[in-house]
Amino acid sequence: MKILIVEDEPDLRDTISASLLKEKFLVEVAADFHSAMDKINDYDYDCILLDIMLPGGTGLDLLRELKRLHRNDSVLIISAIDSLDDKVTGLELGADDYLTKPFHLAELNARIKSVIRRKQTQGELSVILGNVILYPDRREVSVNNTPLTLNRKEFDLLYYFVVNPNRVINKMSLAESVWGDNIDQADSLDFIYSQVKNLRKKLKQVGATIEVTAVYGFGYKLTEI
Repeated sequence: MKILIVEDEPDLRDTISASLLKEKFLVEVAADFHSAMDKINDYDYDCILLDIMLPGGTGLDLLRELKRLHRNDSVLIISAIDSLDDKVTGLELGADDYLTKPFHLAELNARIKSVIRRKQTQGELSVILGNVILYPDRREVSVNNTPLTLNRKEFDLLYYFVVNPNRVINKMSLAESVWGDNIDQADSLDFIYSQVKNLRKKLKQVGATIEVTAVYGFGYKLTEI
């Protein structure tokens, strides 16, 4: 799952990033309004952590842009401004939650998982498709109630497929979901091919009732068999 941290305070930004990386999130950062908009225009995120006071604009301005673009990214506002008006405005503009600084990292991690769960899995602790169950919080998968061992990239790809069933997904979108900002640092499309190939093989071996099929010249699609 991919997180964007929009925070202009370097120490806090680095601390949050390190904490989320330990939780196995893919993390990207932006220090001001304009760099945040550049990233939002280029990528989709499972959750955006958004400070209100930013160089070049405000978090509320960014929320307005997200609303104008009809984006569905989960948004958690993190702000030192404990203002009722800002909270109400942020929530009305589409933010999913509001956390006042200072906060404990454990609470932040719990809030992130909660807003992602509410948005993508209708509040459930698991995602079910066919006889496959994913537990995003624990990064675990089972097929017919039997655990399926996947590496980190395979899990990220399967999760992306399962929350986008029956949708043709191009290879670049898959690569971005796995690498984000670091997409140019690897032969990502070749790696995606090999990881999808391994994932398809593992699902077939355990009798999963879902399969990833190739869409010639474009990408892949996950369907129930």
